[in-house]
Amino acid sequence: MMDSQENEVMKEEVIQEEQPRKVYETKAEILERVREIAHGDEAPQKDEIDYLKTAFYKLHIAEREAAIKAYIDAGGDPEKYQITPDEAEEAFKAEMGIIKEKRAKIFKEQEAEKQENLVKKLAIIDRIKAIITTPEEANKSYQEFKSLQQQWREIKNVPADKANELWRNYQLYVEQFYDMLRLNSIARDEDFKKNLEAKTRLCEVAENLANEEDVISAFHQLQKLHQEYREIGPVAKEQREEIWNRFKAASTIINKRHQQHFEGVRAKEEENLARKTELCEKVEAIAAEENKGSGDWERHTKQIIELQAEWKTIGFAPQKMNVKIFERFRAACDDFFGRKAEYFKGLKGTFKENADKKRALIEKAKALQDSTEWKSTGDKLIALQKEWKTIGMVPKKLGDQLWEEFLGACNKFFEARKAAGVGQHSEEHANLSKKREVIEKLKAVAEEAGDNIQEKVQQLVEEYNAIGHVPFKEKDKVFEEYHAVLDKLYQDLNISVAKRRLNNFKQNLKQVAERGESALDNERARLFRQYEAIKQEVQTYENNLGFLNVSSKKGNSLIDEMNRKVQKLKDDMNLIREKIKAIDAENKE
Repeated sequence: MMDSQENEVMKEEVIQEEQPRKVYETKAEILERVREIAHGDEAPQKDEIDYLKTAFYKLHIAEREAAIKAYIDAGGDPEKYQITPDEAEEAFKAEMGIIKEKRAKIFKEQEAEKQENLVKKLAIIDRIKAIITTPEEANKSYQEFKSLQQQWREIKNVPADKANELWRNYQLYVEQFYDMLRLNSIARDEDFKKNLEAKTRLCEVAENLANEEDVISAFHQLQKLHQEYREIGPVAKEQREEIWNRFKAASTIINKRHQQHFEGVRAKEEENLARKTELCEKVEAIAAEENKGSGDWERHTKQIIELQAEWKTIGFAPQKMNVKIFERFRAACDDFFGRKAEYFKGLKGTFKENADKKRALIEKAKALQDSTEWKSTGDKLIALQKEWKTIGMVPKKLGDQLWEEFLGACNKFFEARKAAGVGQHSEEHANLSKKREVIEKLKAVAEEAGDNIQEKVQQLVEEYNAIGHVPFKEKDKVFEEYHAVLDKLYQDLNISVAKRRLNNFKQNLKQVAERGESALDNERARLFRQYEAIKQEVQTYENNLGFLNVSSKKGNSLIDEMNRKVQKLKDDMNLIREKIKAIDAENKE
């Protein structure tokens, strides 16, 4: 009976044990542990070796990605980036090679030892069988039997697939031997008594383990108690079931506590897997979004870096999924940063082309900076300044340097011309008067009403732009006066024109509706496409604004002009939205 019960409780004990994992902060810590295993006396455990490998390459890959990002952010060319050899990785691989050889050697030795132990234990069983085949010899062979029992206990592991059958046969013949003892009942009873005392002591120890706070330690201790219990001989028949049930009951308590502990661990790991899966989905969604400019790339980069930081705060997922979920997360990040590198590689070529154009203008300006042909040279430099504004973006730091160099050459000439005073004073004052006349005309237009106001405004704007320089001290003041009245005009014009257009649209909407619901839907789709196109244009302007230099009045002037264009586009977007709302209202009717 005890044989079947023993198998039952041992099945309860077959729980995949998972030791609490140490969290390694650096590759050096992992390498130190790997060296201990490679050159120490302890036998390498597969679970720990796999965990060390995963932890090392998680840190290694994170370091490499951070280095690549820092290189690209500093303006480096992704194609020219070279991964430098990592001494820590080379050392890690070397030590893991030693461990692999060590494990192979130990495994081979253990398997050979298990086979030897199997042969020895089979010989012991055969000898006990021989003894019990002649009952009259049982008492005479008692001391030999005790010696065989001691030998059995001293022989350790056997092949796992043979262990249970081997133990059942051994226990069967041992009990048969004791049952056959007749003449020397005193020795048999003494053995039964000692065995009962030993098993009772193990029951008490097992029962006390229920109070052990460390569940894992209690489980380990219980395994040792089971090994001891199996090595102790039988007790009297009438006591066998009772003592076994007591030991089994104590074991069940410890096993259940151990199982509940790891169910909690597994539940936490499943929760971690769910959180990591969610982060993977978020990174994949970000990577799938369209990036229309540098601003989008940088915004998405910040989002992914935040998700990477959150990933590091989450513990391990279940072992069978831990590596897979990390590879999925890393693949999504690699995809995004790889495409970002390609984008900025192409942008870098555009930047270089624009920088070369600006350097060419700088050389032209420098060639003119010492000229004394005040009128013609002044016109040439003004033309160069206008051309400068048409050139696209360059990185801000470089753009500032080029602009200062260009402006320095221009200013050198204009300051020399000012010092020479060659008719400039009277010309600039004349220009000031002309610009103020235009400003007054604009103010007058602002009070008018009519359909051709926009054309008048545009003519006055062109007239104003054609006027030359004004005295330096008056430059900012007249500039502000001009744009103040112009901004008000544009705002009023946009509002009135928008209202008129919207009213006309609503009046014509009935005629469109009469052609059928599909006509309204087609008109709505056309407006929506127009809206998206303007929206994209606004984003382009806003991205370009981020690269403009504002360190000078010229830079501020260009930015103001672009801001006005952006506002005009946004007003157009508002008008389109109102038209779409009007169509939706018509559809409801």
